[in-house]
Amino acid sequence: MRSFYHFMMTYRGKMNPDEESRLADWMFKDHSFPKQSHSYDEISRYLEWNIPFSSALKVFDDLWERYQMQEING
Repeated sequence: MRSFYHFMMTYRGKMNPDEESRLADWMFKDHSFPKQSHSYDEISRYLEWNIPFSSALKVFDDLWERYQMQEING
């Protein structure tokens, strides 16, 4: 199973960035992001302390649901 970070890398690099790709690009550039984590709590706490833009937590919650469906329930 991929980590959440690796799942997010599929959203990187869009020519016209949306919020999902903005979050993925930020995660890629942030060297302290917990890249191996599979834990909602660990990642959400990290984002709460290091929020890259105002709607990032909402975007994270939506993408976490997709991650759960694809990677865990898959």
